[in-house]
Amino acid sequence: MKKKKKTAVGKKQQKQSVQRPVFKKVLQKSALSFLAMAPLLLGVIGLVGLFQILVTPKMLASLFQGNAFVDTLTGTLTGAVAAGSPIVSYLIGGELLGQGISLYAVTAFILSWVTLGFIQLPAEVEVFGGHFTLYRNILSFIFTMLIAVLTTLTLQVVS
Repeated sequence: MKKKKKTAVGKKQQKQSVQRPVFKKVLQKSALSFLAMAPLLLGVIGLVGLFQILVTPKMLASLFQGNAFVDTLTGTLTGAVAAGSPIVSYLIGGELLGQGISLYAVTAFILSWVTLGFIQLPAEVEVFGGHFTLYRNILSFIFTMLIAVLTTLTLQVVS
């Protein structure tokens, strides 16, 4: 029995010594990939930051007309251009609701703010590829419109 334990321990040590160089190679490749994408990521972060500072909720509120379909489409497109963090979208959504913007528009805005994001397209194409990015954004656009309408209708039925 002692021989089996020693050989089992020996095999375990051999496996660990083989795995360590592989892990180091994977870590190096990941670090190099990250460094290659860093300028693109910093550019996207900078654009998002500028947009959040330069565009106010009042400016966004002036885009909406009161028509449910047009407001949903406008909210989706505006949110797609105004990419950012979900927490900020909730704050802007609350401000828009406070200014009398329809729930259709605000729901579409919040959903597209988080799921679309035209500002991030170059980075997304670089990382995931063009076909995936195109399909993901088309599906996100369609489902954002659909979910915004269904959410508002559901809230109207429940109320």
